[in-house]
Amino acid sequence: MRPARVPPPVPPPGGAGKSTTLTREFLLSGQLEALVRATMPQTQVFTDAQREASLAQVLAERPADARYAVFGYGSLLWNPTMHVVQRRRVVAQGWHRSFCLLARGGRGTPEHPGLMLGLVAGGTCEGVALDLDPADAPAELAILWRREMVADGYIPRWVKLATPEGADAGWAIAFTINPAGPSYAGDLDEATVIEHLATARGPLGSAADYLFNTRDGLAELGIDDPYLDTLAAKLHARLGR
Repeated sequence: MRPARVPPPVPPPGGAGKSTTLTREFLLSGQLEALVRATMPQTQVFTDAQREASLAQVLAERPADARYAVFGYGSLLWNPTMHVVQRRRVVAQGWHRSFCLLARGGRGTPEHPGLMLGLVAGGTCEGVALDLDPADAPAELAILWRREMVADGYIPRWVKLATPEGADAGWAIAFTINPAGPSYAGDLDEATVIEHLATARGPLGSAADYLFNTRDGLAELGIDDPYLDTLAAKLHARLGR
């Protein structure tokens, strides 16, 4: 049996603290950029102009037959912060999820960095296509860019999708890892990943809850991910739950 959804948060080093919920209002207010500047002063936070240029480039590259859709493989599964008209279970071809992005601010600290998922080249990745209303898509994607493109951890691009049965499912925007970014952690061994997830907490919550919520978000779609399932089981054991 699976452990209960959303286990209690990991106590942060130095004592308990209240987490901030990542909402549309929080993103639109600019508080996420302020949080990153305060907790990670060495990070080069994107300007509004840089984010707008990045989004414009991705929209200009939209395949002619593509709907406005975003591929969710991590926290977008359980907290998209966008207005979504349809969710479709899909497979991203040529990519796989990996805990390879250091979180020194949101779900960690510089002393105890957490880990976030990135989409890495090779293999396949099951997740969800989040379809947007074409009329609202530019505004909804602008909110998403405030969330995912605070700095240069990701490279947004269109990825090819298939249904679980292998049929064509169109295209979607996915946030793939930027291997040249300063937060890229590389291919970490399992023990190192679990230690990061077990000990990290920041203003947006614990790294452990990020894993558990993602695992459960996939389960709600009927997806079992052996990589996340194994990490979750070992993390529960590490935390003594």
